[in-house]
Amino acid sequence: MRQLSLTGADVLDRARELFKALVHEPLEERIHLVNEIRRVLHGYSPFATEPVDCVVWVPADEVTANDYNPNSVAPPEMRLLEHSISEDGYTQPIVAWSRDGVFEVVDGFHRHRVGRESASIRKRVLGHLPLAVIQEGRQDRGDRIAATIRHNRARGKHQVAKMSDIVIELKRRNWTDDKIGRELGMDPDEVLRLTQITGLAEMFTDAEFSKAWEAGTVSEAEVLENPEEEIA
Repeated sequence: MRQLSLTGADVLDRARELFKALVHEPLEERIHLVNEIRRVLHGYSPFATEPVDCVVWVPADEVTANDYNPNSVAPPEMRLLEHSISEDGYTQPIVAWSRDGVFEVVDGFHRHRVGRESASIRKRVLGHLPLAVIQEGRQDRGDRIAATIRHNRARGKHQVAKMSDIVIELKRRNWTDDKIGRELGMDPDEVLRLTQITGLAEMFTDAEFSKAWEAGTVSEAEVLENPEEEIA
């Protein structure tokens, strides 16, 4: 563990002593104070230009979806996202911008939906959502739309071959198809298809095949000599 200077250790001890008083505050006031402390600390951070350096908890009812997000998630993926947040907690904040006390989602529309619509998760996070707020200089609608597109495209897509490798690896570790489907958000047919992609390839790895007949390999003379013979 990093050793602090006498001054640094004193600052940390004084901060801890002050923070103890937070437990005596009403819940909403405590959330507000924790957010404000983070904002003040953020101002002194070497990473003050990075939005993720200051994640604040905002009432879900104060966060609205944008009207331009082109990204859509199918029901199985939405269920997987809810399962992920339920099991692992919020590991990524929702990216938003703020003006006049209103927060609009830039990225994380589906994390925002889960936090609002899942009763168990909403209860656990006390009706709040974790936000990383983009810099004040990037509040133009065009900038926000561009930011949303960048966030969506930067994530890319799963390659079928890679997902197939993952399914085969899990099956080797004695995961059932039901467990794979539940944990990865797949229906039984998808698990089967992904199993076959790699599974069938492995089955025939050492097999030898004769060259297939290719169109154009029969000469015109051969056809003329055998006009009634079917070329198959």
